[in-house]
Amino acid sequence: MQFKALLLLATLVTGGLARPEGQVRRQLAERGTSTASAASSSSSTASSASSSSSASSSWLTTPSGDGSTTGFGAVTTSTVSGTDTYEGNVGNPWGSNIIKVSASDASEYKYVAQFQGSNTDSWNVVIWNKYGPDGKMDGWYGYSALSFTIEAGETVYVAFDENTQGGWGAAQGTLPTDSDGGYSCTWGEFDFGNSENSGWSGFDVSAIQAQNAGQTVQGMKICDALGSTCSSITTDAGTVDNAYTAAEADEGGIGGNLSAGAVRLAVTIDYDG
Repeated sequence: MQFKALLLLATLVTGGLARPEGQVRRQLAERGTSTASAASSSSSTASSASSSSSASSSWLTTPSGDGSTTGFGAVTTSTVSGTDTYEGNVGNPWGSNIIKVSASDASEYKYVAQFQGSNTDSWNVVIWNKYGPDGKMDGWYGYSALSFTIEAGETVYVAFDENTQGGWGAAQGTLPTDSDGGYSCTWGEFDFGNSENSGWSGFDVSAIQAQNAGQTVQGMKICDALGSTCSSITTDAGTVDNAYTAAEADEGGIGGNLSAGAVRLAVTIDYDG
């Protein structure tokens, strides 16, 4: 593994109240550092356009070069303010670095995640930048760069702009939050084309926030669709494979770590083995 994931123990101050940062991690490679994203404003809810689960595998085709930027906002400048607080691209306006795309257009983008819905129920998905629109590392405190409902058996495609870092959560109904207001469901964490890490990307599934809050652990699986690496947790953390639980919060080397280039992530919501 080229990357090493470490739990950050920083503190956020918002509205005068100090809040624990929770689960944000720093990923380290042999030649650089990776982590989060920084700032502007607004939150977007995705439209209803999506493909069915029978969509072809054309989304696995990758573009040459940087791929399409259609639909993305302006790229924000990345900054490094200490070894643990890298701020990547969060889009201008905030959240415009993460967009929903059609199955037919997915192959035109460099970084794409395919979300497969539950077999039985509709789920709500929220995707956030690690840095919120206030410029602080608090993107998971109620913010949404993109949100959508994924129906049973549905497939949804999401494209990410270069140098984007953050996470997503999924739940039936509103995403749960902890006592500090942070999303406390199972997380999918991502880092696409990190400019401070020679363009490397990474991902993992984590139950840390849910377990620390004493709340339900939803099943989720993320696989590198162009390779063989997966990270998964089944419902209530019955089975954990290459993923984070509260017990591994301080460990590194968990999840998938991908050298520079196009990425295709296959995400299964409500995963149960």
